[in-house]
Amino acid sequence: MFGALVGDPGILRDVAADFSPRFERRGDAVVLDLAGLDRLFGHPRAIADALRTAIVDRGIRAHVAIAGTCTAAHLLAAHHSCPVTVVNRGEDADAVAPLPLELLAQLNAVLPQLNAVNPELLSTFRRWGLRTLGDLAALPADAVSARLGAEGLRCHRLAQGHDLRPLQPDVPVERFEQAFDLEWPIEGLEPLSFVLGRLLEPLAAHLERRGRGAAVLHLRLHLVTRTLHERSLQLPAAMRDARTLRTLLLLDLESHPPPAAIDRVVVAADPTPARVLQFSLLARPLPSPEQLSTLMARLSALMGEDRCGSPVVVDSWKPGVFGMKGFNPGSGIRDQGSGIRPFRIPDPRSPSVALRRFRVPVPARVRAHEGTPLHLVIDRRGLTGGAVQSAAGPWRTSGNWWNDEPGSPGSRIPDPRSQVSSWDRDEWDVALGDGVAYRVFRERGSGAWFLDGVFD
Repeated sequence: MFGALVGDPGILRDVAADFSPRFERRGDAVVLDLAGLDRLFGHPRAIADALRTAIVDRGIRAHVAIAGTCTAAHLLAAHHSCPVTVVNRGEDADAVAPLPLELLAQLNAVLPQLNAVNPELLSTFRRWGLRTLGDLAALPADAVSARLGAEGLRCHRLAQGHDLRPLQPDVPVERFEQAFDLEWPIEGLEPLSFVLGRLLEPLAAHLERRGRGAAVLHLRLHLVTRTLHERSLQLPAAMRDARTLRTLLLLDLESHPPPAAIDRVVVAADPTPARVLQFSLLARPLPSPEQLSTLMARLSALMGEDRCGSPVVVDSWKPGVFGMKGFNPGSGIRDQGSGIRPFRIPDPRSPSVALRRFRVPVPARVRAHEGTPLHLVIDRRGLTGGAVQSAAGPWRTSGNWWNDEPGSPGSRIPDPRSQVSSWDRDEWDVALGDGVAYRVFRERGSGAWFLDGVFD
């Protein structure tokens, strides 16, 4: 036994959910499974009256129909001939027989997956002199199939009130959210940590029951000033450990504290399928995402969000410039095929030279002749100077002069991490008498010399 409600689908969906967990929205109609309700309400007329009463209590107008099939109930409710229609068991075809054929087009509009009715087919029925569903249902099924094919046979079955597919219940949106209203406002992270622990434990249990993990964690703090302080954490992997999630939220709030006292706390999670870990017998296991996220959050709170991550290449000719991205140890560590990083033996015959660049260039005193360095004096411990035995250069490079502020000092120590200041330099590779090789450069604007790196 099925029921159909036609009216405001938003309100009717709530009405259907109060009566049955199995309901489906079809355009402006809601079809629900009424199996088992006869034990609670009795005969179908009592169920229809209860549905009608629930709709009237919400202050809307709707039509209610109860029949043995979803199709019959939907067609009867969509006809709007009577506020309440109840069909006895086995009388579905007789009940829908007087209805006009145009209702099949309405049914196909809200259920296009049926692929049963099209305008050409309806015009064919009209040329045959058919006006109602009963006229179509009275035709022999084999004759309709022979002339109109599968589409005609589906229309013939719909005209008899048969279902072409079973009821597909709407899956309610499951919210992974916990909220707590405080009796007294709180200030500071220490009392807030207890509230977060109380909220995250049931949230983590809910995620575990559904086999999900949190991909994004949302925190909404309602303040006494009637404002909202919101924070969102993009997690590197699906997590559901309550202690780890609480630590991440507290570390984030240390850098972004709420400006006033808190009287309501809401924690929500965007769920994603939980990860399945498969460790290898031939490779060392990587740190767990929980440990890695906690470590990165502590480093970000200590050093700053823009100072923690992995370096990336920047499209620039500026020496030493780089960008930052989120640290992800799973990218580029192992081959995708075997999951094991291959071991390669270096060829001893191929020479290799690496430049160990200093993050901040080291000032140096250089005696030069016509721009060529002849002698280096370096005051930093661990770096030797002396006479230059051989030198290669200069290599001139410049850029970003169009972004430089007017009157900016040119004699300061250049910071390679800056991406907006201009540079104009002549670079040299020099080898000293003790066998140490350096890369030095001269700032052309100020004439100052700096040590850029040492060759290993």
